[in-house]
Amino acid sequence: MSKMTFIDRDGNELTVEAPLGNTILDIAHANDIDIEGACEGCMACSTCHIVIEPDWYKKLAEPSAEEEDMLDLVFGLTRTSRLGCQIEITKEMDGLRVQLPSETRNMLLD
Repeated sequence: MSKMTFIDRDGNELTVEAPLGNTILDIAHANDIDIEGACEGCMACSTCHIVIEPDWYKKLAEPSAEEEDMLDLVFGLTRTSRLGCQIEITKEMDGLRVQLPSETRNMLLD
């Protein structure tokens, strides 16, 4: 079991258990973290947008072309933006830190 830290929109931090093989979106939902995930992780929206701390971003696998296409739709896109539904926790990610963006956009409701 790994641990990870979510940093909310106000800068508050919450460190939680991060079961190996679970996605960041799953972990957020299991811990009542305010990430919508409107498409339930099938990469049809961008409401699970998160910002990975730069040191951690370099350690993750590159996003797929499909994920990059969805990231083009997010508010507040950064160089280290990712979709939480696309990152599965491994033991090498113990201590991962992610920031919630200030806003999200639910394309499914537009």
